[in-house]
Amino acid sequence: MITCIWLGQAGLLFNFNGTTVMVDPYLSNSCYEKNKKFVRRFPADKSFLKVRPDVLILTHNHLDHTDPQTLTQILKNPGSTLVLAPDNAWSTVRGFDGSNCVLFNAGTGWTYKSLHFKAVYAAHSDNSAIGVIINFEGKNYYVTGDTLFHDKVLADITCPVEVVFLPINGVGNNMNAVDATLLAEKIGAKLAVPLHFGLFDDIDPKSFTFTNKIIPKPYQVIFEQN
Repeated sequence: MITCIWLGQAGLLFNFNGTTVMVDPYLSNSCYEKNKKFVRRFPADKSFLKVRPDVLILTHNHLDHTDPQTLTQILKNPGSTLVLAPDNAWSTVRGFDGSNCVLFNAGTGWTYKSLHFKAVYAAHSDNSAIGVIINFEGKNYYVTGDTLFHDKVLADITCPVEVVFLPINGVGNNMNAVDATLLAEKIGAKLAVPLHFGLFDDIDPKSFTFTNKIIPKPYQVIFEQN
């Protein structure tokens, strides 16, 4: 059984038959503390700070993806979580975490139990940003991370994609909903989940017009698969 919960913004919590994988959790108000324009439109669900994931993936070093306030809570137990992070995020998280923190730049692969992770290219303002492909039982789940539509992004996706998770906000060097739709079509995704909307903006996710999509709701299960 595979389940996936949306944590808001770009955060995800997967459960692959009992192995938990968390991606880019932002469960604080640190962006607002740094810049008053980033007002939360729904509160952080602090219950997710109690989750101790088997694997934590950080796609890049922006505060709503690699948030020290969130990570110091999630990574309280040294050595209990495998952290996969590209160069800039890795430099941030390894400074306060005693877990196995792996430098996970584009092109890197890592196997954990029955899961295989591959870091792929992302075109973003953090020059070490990545997306990640999670392979489980022959199916590929692609989290693009923050990225623009780019030829190198497309070139890195050489496998069939069961589900793609991708930004649609169109600011901060991210795809807008039109380009996100095009990317999902170009890679032949079976299912697409738009992310990076609704926390700091009033973007209507219905502007993402990919045919087979699920529009997530904060802190709720997006899908379950057997």
